[in-house]
Amino acid sequence: MIRKSIILTKISEIEESVNLIDDNLPETFEEFRGLGLVRDGMYRRLEFAVENVFDICSILNSDLKLGVPGSDGDVLENLLGAGIIDEETFRKVKAMRGFRNIVVHRYGKIDDRITFRILREHLRDFHEFTEKIRKTLETLENK
Repeated sequence: MIRKSIILTKISEIEESVNLIDDNLPETFEEFRGLGLVRDGMYRRLEFAVENVFDICSILNSDLKLGVPGSDGDVLENLLGAGIIDEETFRKVKAMRGFRNIVVHRYGKIDDRITFRILREHLRDFHEFTEKIRKTLETLENK
């Protein structure tokens, strides 16, 4: 049995975080750099969104009994192998995890210019992920 309500709640949390980032993300890097606490809030919301993506992946892995993973990477491999996610989604989610680790663990100093570019170019990856998961839930429900 799939814990659909929990997954849908996490999708809503992802969408809320991504929309808040998108609504407050300025057009230029110079404006972004000057945001101070708002910029820090964007980092935190991004971290929260990525954590929810991995929570969803872990729930699906568990509920579909795809195996006991040793890491987030194993969860993604299991979902890919079961056809729950495709190769493109696998790559994007793996990149999300890598970026989240940089933000959370502050490996070196975070380059705001790179972060700004990532936010401008990859926020839509979250929307693509949530849409794919919604479709997956529908498909699984109809089986």
